[in-house]
Amino acid sequence: YQMNNRVVMNGSPLDDRFDNIARAARRSGYDPVLFGYTDQAIDPRTVADDDPRLQTYEGVLPGFRCELDLTRGREAWADWVRSQGYEMPVDPEKGLATEPDRPAEVGVSAFLTDRFLEWLPAQEEPWFVHMSHLRPHPPFAAAGEWATAYDRSAVDLPIAAGSDIHPLHEFLLSISYFVAPADEAEQREMRAQYYGMVSDVDQQLGRVWQALRESGQWDNTIVVVTSDHGEQLGDHGMVQKMGWFEESFHIPLIIRDPRKSESAGTVIDSFSEAVDVFPTLCEMLHEPVPRQCDGRSLTPFLDGV
Repeated sequence: YQMNNRVVMNGSPLDDRFDNIARAARRSGYDPVLFGYTDQAIDPRTVADDDPRLQTYEGVLPGFRCELDLTRGREAWADWVRSQGYEMPVDPEKGLATEPDRPAEVGVSAFLTDRFLEWLPAQEEPWFVHMSHLRPHPPFAAAGEWATAYDRSAVDLPIAAGSDIHPLHEFLLSISYFVAPADEAEQREMRAQYYGMVSDVDQQLGRVWQALRESGQWDNTIVVVTSDHGEQLGDHGMVQKMGWFEESFHIPLIIRDPRKSESAGTVIDSFSEAVDVFPTLCEMLHEPVPRQCDGRSLTPFLDGV
């Protein structure tokens, strides 16, 4: 928990003495590879005073080898888009905002997936990969045809803010960055774009699953799909991830272990947390769960217990 690791926001460095999943995987004989980003500020005590990594929170979690770096403005994607003959703003935020102007095949989600699919066939040893998709994430602009995939008149409208609100909620509503559009048409547009981004990533993951099936690895690969946070998407008058409403912290967690086919498709209603993922993967790797962990392994659910 944050009260123990003291990383309370982007930019807070993580004490290098803490263990993590990449280091556990490396101890287990894997070469942990990252596609995307981990947003982890480095412990300043482990590097020189002039190390450029001290100037950004978009660092790589210790233990990972970065195969595709989409930090610091996602230059790798932007440069590739330009090489395909499309215009791309220099500002990374504006580049993401123009995704509807280009085909989905050159979107940031497709780009990351393409790089993984190019890497996969060359692997001769068991592998461990963290694919970190940026989307769905503001700006609300889905790639290509996904920008128009959802009928604006059919999307649901946000949950309105109540009249009796918590002081923190009231404070956040005083900051324009967190305030959702009040116009119904803008609300529908925002939500349709978000759903488009979700569907885009769903399709990209489907490409990964298909590649694993075609290469004969689907039944020998553990898959975990989760997210770091949700999105208010206009609910309670807010956008972004602040406020601690269910929309912000109720996130997906799907675990597929091909060795546990008897529990496949089971839906668990019991409370679980993001801190449970690390000890779960440690047990799957037959690595001791570090004493630092506040979470509990979810493997009993996979065993049908």
